[in-house]
Amino acid sequence: MQSSNPVLNRSSAFAPGQGQAYPGAAPYGQPGPYGYGGSGMPPQQYQGAPAASRPMTLDDVIVKTAITLGVVVAAAAFAWYAIPDSVVTPVFLAGALVGFALAMVLSFARTVNPALLMAYAVAEGVFLGIGSKFIAGWVGDSSIIVQAVLATMVTAGLTLATYKYFAIKVTPKFTKMVIIGTAGFAGVLLVNFVLSLFGVSTGISGMGPMGLLFAALGAGLAVFNLILDFDMVEQGVRHGAPQSEAWRAAFGLTVTLVWLYWNILRILAILRGGD
Repeated sequence: MQSSNPVLNRSSAFAPGQGQAYPGAAPYGQPGPYGYGGSGMPPQQYQGAPAASRPMTLDDVIVKTAITLGVVVAAAAFAWYAIPDSVVTPVFLAGALVGFALAMVLSFARTVNPALLMAYAVAEGVFLGIGSKFIAGWVGDSSIIVQAVLATMVTAGLTLATYKYFAIKVTPKFTKMVIIGTAGFAGVLLVNFVLSLFGVSTGISGMGPMGLLFAALGAGLAVFNLILDFDMVEQGVRHGAPQSEAWRAAFGLTVTLVWLYWNILRILAILRGGD
């Protein structure tokens, strides 16, 4: 499942310990739910914003993230109401696979193409719309979707407040721990997916106790990834990252928030039980 499968490396433009070379600035990292800097690719080197471009601002990141999330929500609503039941399964799988492929391209790209990012948002939205509808039907109450959205917003807000209020420092050790945890989580999910193709069920993607455990673990990792995302944005703004990097920040935040939402939705559904 795309939104809960952190198996892709983002561009090494934000790889921890490598970072952009801004004049007088220390490197900064941008890990996220798809992994961080494990691609072995050389980092991008920016000498501040190019002369033809102004530096990235916090407003740039907020606006572009809002646009990307808006496309995800619109695509999810369309999938919920417009996809016929007869083609739900193939469209669901297509959304997951297309989203996965586009996320991989975006992760390794030196610059994030806005059009490609919007295509990713559409694919992810289709996946989420159908998946959310399935879970709402399993629980027997569509209000669980609103509860999951609110819980995601509150969790993200509290994470940001904690990051700012306690002045959390994203150290190389902290980043490495998140990388290892995320990579391990991704590996388990990948093995589970392969086993499922042969009819072997481990329960970690299901709606039982094992599924609850892994959903909680996934939500926890998403929170740690949010901290790293916030640090990337803060450091990028502070050290004059090019304006175009706001799209990369929007991509990272969108992936993390979608991943967080999906795991929170699963947690709420499992705790409530099926209809």
